[in-house]
Amino acid sequence: MVGRVAVIGAGSSGLVCVKVCVDEGLQPVCFERSDDIGGLWRFKESPEPERASIYRSLVVNTSKEMMCFSDYPMPADYPNYMHNSQLLQYYRLYAEYFDLLRHVHFKTTVKSVSQRADSSKSGQWDIVTVNRDGEEERHVFDAVLVCSGHYTHPSLPLKDFPGHEKFSGRCLHSWEFKDADACRGKRVVVVGIGNSGGDIAVEISRSAEKTFLSTRQGAWVIGRMSSAGLPLDMTAITRLNNTLMQLLPKTLINWAVERSLNQRYDHRVYGLQPRHRPLDRRPLINDDLPGRILQGALVMKPNLRKFTESGVEFEDGSVEENIDSVVFCTGYKGAFPFLPASLTERCHREFTLYKRVFPPSLSPPTLAVMGLFQTKGPIMPIVEMQARWAVKVFTGTSRLPPEKKMLNVIKSERKMNIKSYPCPRQAALQVDYISYLDFMAEQVGVRPNLLALLLTDPVLWMKVFCGPLTPYQYRLNGSGRWTGARQAILTQWERVLQPFRTRSVPELDSRPSSLSPSWMLVFGGSLVATLVLSLQGPYQILDCCKHLLWDSWLMG
Repeated sequence: MVGRVAVIGAGSSGLVCVKVCVDEGLQPVCFERSDDIGGLWRFKESPEPERASIYRSLVVNTSKEMMCFSDYPMPADYPNYMHNSQLLQYYRLYAEYFDLLRHVHFKTTVKSVSQRADSSKSGQWDIVTVNRDGEEERHVFDAVLVCSGHYTHPSLPLKDFPGHEKFSGRCLHSWEFKDADACRGKRVVVVGIGNSGGDIAVEISRSAEKTFLSTRQGAWVIGRMSSAGLPLDMTAITRLNNTLMQLLPKTLINWAVERSLNQRYDHRVYGLQPRHRPLDRRPLINDDLPGRILQGALVMKPNLRKFTESGVEFEDGSVEENIDSVVFCTGYKGAFPFLPASLTERCHREFTLYKRVFPPSLSPPTLAVMGLFQTKGPIMPIVEMQARWAVKVFTGTSRLPPEKKMLNVIKSERKMNIKSYPCPRQAALQVDYISYLDFMAEQVGVRPNLLALLLTDPVLWMKVFCGPLTPYQYRLNGSGRWTGARQAILTQWERVLQPFRTRSVPELDSRPSSLSPSWMLVFGGSLVATLVLSLQGPYQILDCCKHLLWDSWLMG
């Protein structure tokens, strides 16, 4: 019988795991190596070994209503896309509200996690920790939730670029980058066009003499704002859109997305055009990158080939001399040195996990890994659902398939993703946001019943199906039901609009004009129809109308 659960890490994932364990009547003990909560989102002036690190200006890419915990909305006055310091404050409020800190052991490092001799029956684990005084302590736990993250060991591929040993400038990883103060008046190359690469290149370009952004494949760039200035993810990530995506041809959707993005700024002209289609990979989210290119402060370049003594050469043969720094935004190695090697040493050196949570070789399944995935959507709602599912599996309420079936699922999903992500490890990390959430919700017994909602609460059904897929949807029924979930869904747009209400805006004159747009349209249409009828026969008129409608649709 599972009772005590070890939670490794007190970042956002660790906090929600502690809360879920308490909700299910378990006894969580959380080990945090630092002296505070927050993990990745706690900014430090200097990077610390084996700890996640962020830059000073980092702003979240997902909006507050989409990324909050499912039973604790963010304060209404918070901006929709907040600075990292405000997100950390939200985690503090969450921990205080649910009294989570009493379960956290700070300044305690997990040294090793190993299965007990009778683990095949008991499922228990021996855990060795080192406390703040440097003393080793041994513990026995019934289950383990790994929440240490995978942004702690930077991947710096200098060996792939000849000449780096003689390069007179500085090479660093984005893990070390804090701000652009040291780049003032310098010439800097940023390698990699993920979200961090885009952010850092833009920030450096505001201080440096010249900034070059080197990319191997390019990227589709989208901003945080949708139509009318609303948060993009609130309008894009909906069950209705997900249904349409499944019904419509992928080629048509890709064409429509490309057309929309290129209307804002032509990706080919700006040097951003990638080799892949928009739906194939995650986009680059950045509001300022195209503007910096337009102003000449940021220059797009192809992949880096090699270093010279004072500069770099790119794959197209172009050379940039007098380079002071090269910042590598080249990702991280997923390292869990405290876990048994049998769980992590697999083909392609990837962490083999069923549905990105459970090692399929474990029986009974009493260890789960949180947050080791990538998706086109917010991270925290998925991690929270992973925790709810994992605890149900630990307690026997939910059961996993046999090992052979789990391995087949892993193989099948990797094969499906490898078309878009040729790197096997990257392919294994990808999950589809809505279908993945719904799958886990089904295992937990909290997936919204859309038909029942339509019949019993059509107003709520409209919000759930046509509106944004906010986390509150998974608290409407079943285990962990929150009585405030319905109201949270009905008022979510109020919280979106609240931070904008900082100035009294005068009401526009709403009286109808004698030359209103509708009358102008009717008048113009009548005039065009009269001219066409006077000049052409009926067949020519129909053909003209067909082309007119087609051109109007294309030009939007």
